[in-house]
Amino acid sequence: MLSSVLEGVAASASASITVSSFLSCIGVSLVLGLFFAFVYAFKNKYSKSFVMTLILLPAIVCVVIMMVNGNIGAGVAVAGAFSLVRFRSAPGSAKDIAMIFMAMGTGLVTGMGYLGYAALFAVIIGIVFMLCTRLGLGETKDSAERYLRVTVPEDLNYTDAFKEPMDAFAKKYELTRIKTINMGSLFRLEYNLTLKDPMQEKEFIDALRVRNGNLEISMATSNPNANGL
Repeated sequence: MLSSVLEGVAASASASITVSSFLSCIGVSLVLGLFFAFVYAFKNKYSKSFVMTLILLPAIVCVVIMMVNGNIGAGVAVAGAFSLVRFRSAPGSAKDIAMIFMAMGTGLVTGMGYLGYAALFAVIIGIVFMLCTRLGLGETKDSAERYLRVTVPEDLNYTDAFKEPMDAFAKKYELTRIKTINMGSLFRLEYNLTLKDPMQEKEFIDALRVRNGNLEISMATSNPNANGL
């Protein structure tokens, strides 16, 4: 029973797809995959494995769609193709997921034989993606946001001690927590802030060290206490 169904699917696919159309769809899919890889690499940090996936993914989806076109198993096959979005063991950013879906969408269109529409879709989406990247619209929240932890001696009036460097290097800042440490001989101050220029991070820390007596200072992109650490 199962073998007859598979033979029917194969016969239907081979009857409707010629070698020339198959190669054309695969070739266009690979070219558009290269285009998506270039678009993703534009002013973005990337890994070689992810770029290779973007190149191959449209062609893979294209073949799946061509092989199931006109068969009752098409719905199951398409659902399986879209489940490829889980191919990464680590969760990706929203930008990564968007690029994966764009590559898969292109593969769907080429697999259905609409090569011109696939190219037009890829060019439009690619230009919009690069424009958003150029304008910084695809950045995660604010790359200049920092969590700052400063240790100060107990005899230091911390209320205004760091106002000058904060005003000079930060767009905005907020003292969120004060804690005594080392048997009460030291204070630990915790700030959420947004730097004016992330490239001046070292100068900012040096200005803080002058005022806290060169005691411990740590800076991170997120508050580790938010994760229970």
